[in-house]
Amino acid sequence: MTYKCAKNLDDIKEYLKPVIEGRYKEIAFDFETSPRCEYRKSPSAALDPHRAEITGISISLEAASAIYIPLRHKIGKNLNNSEVMTFLTEEVFHNKELLKVAHNLMFETMFLIADGTLICKPVYDTMAASQLMMKNPYEFRSLKESGLKTLVREFFDVELPSFETTTQGSFFDELDPDDLKTNHYACADADYALRLYHFMSSWFMNYLPAHHTLCLEIESPVSIYVGLMKYSGIMTDTLMMYQKQLESEKKLAHLQEEINRHANREIALGKNAATNALKKYLYEELKLPVLKTTSKYKWAADDEALILLKEHCIHVRPELAFLIELIQEYRKWSKLKSTYIDGALKFVSNTTGAIHPDFFALGTETGRFASRNPNAQNWPRKDNDLVGVRNFFEARDGHVLLDFDFSQIELRVGAYYCRDEIMMNTYRNSGDIHAQTTSVIYGVPFEEAADKTNEHFKERRSIAKNCNFGVFYGLFPSGLKKNLQFKAGLHISISECEDIIKNLKSGYPGLAIWQEEEKHQARLREYSQTAFGRRRYLRDINSKDWHNRTYSERCALNTPIQGTAADILKVAMVRILDGLNERLYIKPLLTIHDELVFEVPEDKVKEAANYIKACMETVPFEGFDVPIIVEGAIGKRFGELEELI
Repeated sequence: MTYKCAKNLDDIKEYLKPVIEGRYKEIAFDFETSPRCEYRKSPSAALDPHRAEITGISISLEAASAIYIPLRHKIGKNLNNSEVMTFLTEEVFHNKELLKVAHNLMFETMFLIADGTLICKPVYDTMAASQLMMKNPYEFRSLKESGLKTLVREFFDVELPSFETTTQGSFFDELDPDDLKTNHYACADADYALRLYHFMSSWFMNYLPAHHTLCLEIESPVSIYVGLMKYSGIMTDTLMMYQKQLESEKKLAHLQEEINRHANREIALGKNAATNALKKYLYEELKLPVLKTTSKYKWAADDEALILLKEHCIHVRPELAFLIELIQEYRKWSKLKSTYIDGALKFVSNTTGAIHPDFFALGTETGRFASRNPNAQNWPRKDNDLVGVRNFFEARDGHVLLDFDFSQIELRVGAYYCRDEIMMNTYRNSGDIHAQTTSVIYGVPFEEAADKTNEHFKERRSIAKNCNFGVFYGLFPSGLKKNLQFKAGLHISISECEDIIKNLKSGYPGLAIWQEEEKHQARLREYSQTAFGRRRYLRDINSKDWHNRTYSERCALNTPIQGTAADILKVAMVRILDGLNERLYIKPLLTIHDELVFEVPEDKVKEAANYIKACMETVPFEGFDVPIIVEGAIGKRFGELEELI
């Protein structure tokens, strides 16, 4: 190994000479970080750019070669941070001809932006690449299986020293950068990130070329975008959260009293009104029918079970209907408190006053985002925020929130795939797809289907929406009946659901043809894929077990539509990212389903909105011929956004 510690800026320039002269087009880098003095006792502070700083940077140009640049060690000689970062930004981080490789690029992005630098494409995140590689014929690697040391051990049979072994309980800035152990640990991370890049690129070219393109052009730049979201976070009104917490505690206490009064005794409801005591009361004492069981065939008392029980009581035992309604209300408030108040309050940063969720761009099999700490993906949609959860989040002083939402993106992608002329023309003419589906299902003129004053409008539209969002993915009549019952409160018989689906497929002939062809192709290939070539393997697509096979068939239909829609969102992120160095006032904050949320200064709204909207509405890939519409909203609070004009 040729690992060296840079003594001065000239050492860095000498090592990077092949890059400066344009002879080398690839470089790997890695940061070592340590918490600032006031945060030395805070757990995981070294990983938080609001509480920590870059201790040193390692850079590698070729296998077994790297240099370490000490910047903030408490022992030994450091180089001038400002001087080094200025040089590296110009020659490396802003070099649009140089491929920058890092393992977990999101992390490096956060610390760079804290230092005032936004890294430019091209980039390659070997952690993202790992999750796009197969670990067996049917599965991709998980995030847990994508750690640098894990991959190096597996691919190169090398055991890299752990951080704990290297530091012996110290912070990295307490180590001497000239020490062989310190230097080797830091340099190895950059060296093996570069080796991983070459190994992975070769693997992709041999086995899955489309995923190399996905990694290079979409997932790796998206890692930068995720780093920006994580760094910015979204400001929280903790006073409002504590007020809502108190309100919910009082509400729960009142509901508990009411339930006890109606039951003529005290019942232990627990956090979500799903205790064994409650179940015994409902099913043993009251002798209510067990209309739903858990996966282990035990009594259920979840939302769906309570809806069924309430309907049963309304018709058979009306004296108990209000009691079930009280239990439902208790569950609603309990979930509000535990998930959106207590849960969110745990993640408010004492340093920034904001929540900084973890976002995972490869967190689902279709390529959609997942998040945690807290889970921003389960925050209620803007049209279904009955308790005002979104109002907990607000813009910083002098700024506003901008929210941009892809309008019906999955349905538009579905229309693109099935090539049904009625669907395509509806979108091309800015029509109402739900009214069009109502017309198709019930055989009524479009004008009648779109007439809000019609006595059947509400019910028919609810059915049409559930069809549009379900039947595309192979929903059966029983599934449609269930969706309509629990999502829309409608009681439609199985035979009626059969007729609805039959009429839908007759009215949209391209839909059924595409579905059968897609399932046929999935059976032959044993995988489905998005328009960008993102694969999802379906090990049970040819299974003799009906449940396993039909589930895989639904996945075969879901993946091209939902996965392509997810890819379109990511493409928009990358486009937005391309112009952010000239617009650093635009702060990406969140992605929730098909939404992108930003924070911008009040005097930059028009400029920012025009730029973001243009990036999102641009044709996502060649051949996509369904118009994409993005709806914008603006406001100081996330729950009080108004249409952006």
